[in-house]
Order: sequence, then structure tokens, then C-alpha cells
Amino acid sequence: MKLWDKGFSTDKKIDQFTVGNDRELDLVLAKYDVIASKAHAKMLGKMGLISKDESDALLKELETIGKSIAKGKFTIEDDFEDMHSKIEFLLTKRLGDTGKKIHTARSRNDQVLVAMQLYLKDELTEIKAQVKTLFDLLLKLAKQHQKVLLPGYTHLQLAMPSSFGLWFSAYAESLVDDLYFVQAAYKVADQNPLGSAAGYGSSFPIDRSFTTKEMGFETLKYNVVAAQMGRGKVEKATAFGISSIAATLSKLAMDITLYMSQNFDFISFPNELTTGSSIMPHKKNPDVFELIRAKCNKIQAVPNQLTLITNNLPSGYHRDLQLVKEIIVPALQDIKACLEMMTFSLKEIKVNKDILDDPKYDYLFSVDTLNEMVKSGMPFRDAYKTMGQAIENGNFKPKKDIKHTHKGSLGNLCLDEIKAKMQKALKP
Repeated sequence: MKLWDKGFSTDKKIDQFTVGNDRELDLVLAKYDVIASKAHAKMLGKMGLISKDESDALLKELETIGKSIAKGKFTIEDDFEDMHSKIEFLLTKRLGDTGKKIHTARSRNDQVLVAMQLYLKDELTEIKAQVKTLFDLLLKLAKQHQKVLLPGYTHLQLAMPSSFGLWFSAYAESLVDDLYFVQAAYKVADQNPLGSAAGYGSSFPIDRSFTTKEMGFETLKYNVVAAQMGRGKVEKATAFGISSIAATLSKLAMDITLYMSQNFDFISFPNELTTGSSIMPHKKNPDVFELIRAKCNKIQAVPNQLTLITNNLPSGYHRDLQLVKEIIVPALQDIKACLEMMTFSLKEIKVNKDILDDPKYDYLFSVDTLNEMVKSGMPFRDAYKTMGQAIENGNFKPKKDIKHTHKGSLGNLCLDEIKAKMQKALKP
């Protein structure tokens, strides 16, 4: 069954090419098509476009279909082009002509739009919760290990003393920035496009404000052409949000793989969180973090993929837009999996508390030792030259009882302030 069926069939190869993997992806989105269809059926009854009995019958059957979807029993066979055609078929099979009336005053175009935006709202809400869980863990680890010093690097050369407190809380605060993008994407998605039909509205006297409230959207996408132009744009906004999170997770995963190396030996994980080698019995590989890194780098390409598909399309609907679904849906599943695995693994991290006891890290303290000279009255440039000569001549003696007190330094992590920033970022 096709919603555009005019009584003749297309070539089977054309069917296979144009449908693609829509059936598989629509199993994820079917729940939201039912939610939107229920709101639409209520509105049709309210406006007298169908009778109250017809509206009630549609709502009852849609509820049944929704339960079937929730139980994993809903299928989209090859006879059907997508979730929309299967749901309308079920309604017609059970209700006869009443089932055929569900498509009054709407198009498959706005059906796809509203289902996708309802889906994205739910996914972004879940991602925000996962980010907050990881954030809380990072702050907990920062507080727990705030006094454990860690080498800081620039150009991958020893630079200055850092700490695990700084390292963990740096990633926590970076997640706040990521949520700004996620919140922006949510705001774009939180606009009801239903009622835009094929992109030019309808001659039926529909109530779009009613369906907006019924589905829980904050506002309406008023202009019907703008609503259709949102196809691809809302997915791209979401992609920017999750790619920002992905960039943070990828960098953290890279740090972890380095720090687990025997050359660094800053951190370790229990054996059950690492993998081995087929020929080297000593190996404890960071496969989880390498895969997080790779998956997150892949996610960072998603905004560009969507841009290349949607770029320079004129206004109105084009079949190109079908492809955005197969890019954004798997990307959302990947970022959620990466967030889950990062949180799961970091709970078991073990830090080396004696890293800087090794003399090879003594030069980390050159700046702090130099600063003591400046505090004693020596001009900075003279102190810098004096320290440089001492290092060159092998006479450098590090001052290790360092004291950093300014906000955001290793002696003043501002964890409460970072926590407050996150709480503010999470507000709608």
C-alpha cells in the first residue's frame, strides 16, 4: 500500500530504490506517527471535519496500534512503503471508510516532519539526561582526586603541573558548552509543523494551535512553507548538538588511551574493562575508548553530511530529504551508546597518585620556581633567563610545594560554580 496509489504500480526496482531502508527506520519513528495521528484525529473531530464517533473510533484504534508498537509487535511488511501507509492500512482494515478519513487535511510531508520532531525532542531530552549523569560523575571524580598532581602538556611536551581535579572538571565544564548546542537544537525541534500539509497548507479549516498544545510543542511553526523548509534543518541543528558532545568525548577518550599506556601509566582500569591480544598475553587494550573515539569522530561528520544533502535545494519538498533520516537516527543511537559506555567505564577508573615523584617530571615546576624569584623582587625577564641557565647547566632545583589559588586553578577548582553553570544550562 502506498499513500499516493492511483491504481497502477511502479517498477519493482524503482520501489526498492525509492523506499530504501525507510521501513527499518520507521520502526523507530512509528510511535511518534501514532502520537501525531491521535492529535490530528482529535482536531478533525473538534472542527467537525469528521464526526465525534469517527474521531473516537480512530483514537481507540490508534491507541491499540501504539500499544503494539510499544510491545515490539508492529511490523512494516514489504507490501507497505512506510509506517504511514501501514498505520492507515490498519485503521482502514478495522474501521472501513472511517480509517480512510485520517489523512484528511494532512500530507505525508507534514506527517514525517512532526514524527521526526517529536522523536528528536525525546532523543535530545534523553541525551541531556545522559550528559548530566556523566557530568556528575566527572565532578565527583574531580573532587575525589583534586590533590593528585598530573603532568600538564603543551605540544605534547612537559609544560606545568596539572591535577586529576583539573582534568576531570575540565571535561565536566566542556559538557556545559555542549549542552548549549543541544538546547538550541531542542528549541528548533519544539515547533509544531503539522498542518503545513505538503508545504502549502490546506483549504480545510484546521486548528493548528490545538494540535500544538495536544502534542506538547512549545510553539507553532506558523508559516507552512517555513515548516517544510525545516526538514533537514532541524536534523542539522540536532547534529551540531550531538557533534559537540562527540568532540568532547573523543578528546577524553584520546586522553584516556594515552594515559593508560605504559609510557604514561597515569591511570588504569580493571581487567574486565580492557581487551587482550591474540598473541601477546600481557596486553590490556583500551578498545572501548578507541571505539568511542572513532564513533564520536564519525558523528562529527554528520552536520557536513546533512549540509551536503540539503544545500542549495529550492523551497518545497524534494525526495533528497528522505536521506536525512538514515543519517541522523543512527548518529543519535551512537552518541547515546558512547555516553553510556564512557560513564560506565569511568566509574572504575584508578589513578596513579605518585606520578610526579619521578624526577623526569621535575621541569614541570620551572614556572612555579621562576615565579618565586619574581615574588622576591626579581624582574620577570631576568628570572626567566636565570632559570633557563640553571636548567641548561643542570643546576635546576624544583620548588614542588606549589600554591595556585586563583579561580579555576588546581588549588581552586570552582566545582560548585561549574555545577551551578550546568544547572542553568539545563533550564529550558
